[in-house]
Amino acid sequence: MTFTTIWSIVTKILDICFVWVIFYFIFKNLKNNVKMVLIFKGIIWIIVIKILSNVLDLYTVGILLEYVISWGPIALIVIFQPEIRNVLEQIGRTQLLGRHKVLTVDERERVVFEIMTAIEHLKKQRIGALIVIERNMSLQEYISPTTKLYADISSQLLEAIFLPPNPLHDGGVIIQGDKITCAGAVFKTSMNPNVNKKLGTRHRAALGVAEETDALALVVSEETGRISIACDNYLHYNLTLEEFRLMLIEELKPKADVFYDADEGEVDEDE
Repeated sequence: MTFTTIWSIVTKILDICFVWVIFYFIFKNLKNNVKMVLIFKGIIWIIVIKILSNVLDLYTVGILLEYVISWGPIALIVIFQPEIRNVLEQIGRTQLLGRHKVLTVDERERVVFEIMTAIEHLKKQRIGALIVIERNMSLQEYISPTTKLYADISSQLLEAIFLPPNPLHDGGVIIQGDKITCAGAVFKTSMNPNVNKKLGTRHRAALGVAEETDALALVVSEETGRISIACDNYLHYNLTLEEFRLMLIEELKPKADVFYDADEGEVDEDE
């Protein structure tokens, strides 16, 4: 087998892999975007009608569809400009090594212990809180305009930040590794129309950051004391303390660990 033949095989494999990755990201984002779903259905209908026009020799319909197909890509770029920008921002924020991966098992256990201690006290006292934990994607754009702390994680500090009338209690805390990087962070709220309209700003902000990044967003409701976790475009609402702790431990594990492991009710109107 010559070098040219080997190189040709390699390039074909790379070509298929790149196409697969492109379609993977398209379909991954498609399921979470109502606008994209509607446009995708429209494209399917256009293809079906185009095939029918060719089969049935519908001249006028065929001409109209030719114009639609010719100008369609430009229209899609205009329509999906915000989504395209978000995807490019996500690529720019992605890190090769997530900050939580550098933590040892003991450090992760300490982080979980301190967070859970704070969450339990905040839940009992019904003090609203939003804690966002950075993973693979950088949260620097949210950190830049905030009040920087760079302090070791402790339950006392987390409770003090969210305790009114602390001026930072309405914003979110961002954690990188085993450090509280900043407080008073503001996040874009989720615009997903399927989200229960009675959910408050804190829950929507948690879901918003989970939609734009791979971060974990921990929420304590000010109205009911209920605790929730937003991650991977989904809000796990009204968890028990044990469910919350187990999910936090699981989500903070480095992805490499996966190879070694065998493993609607009332809503809040919080501020």
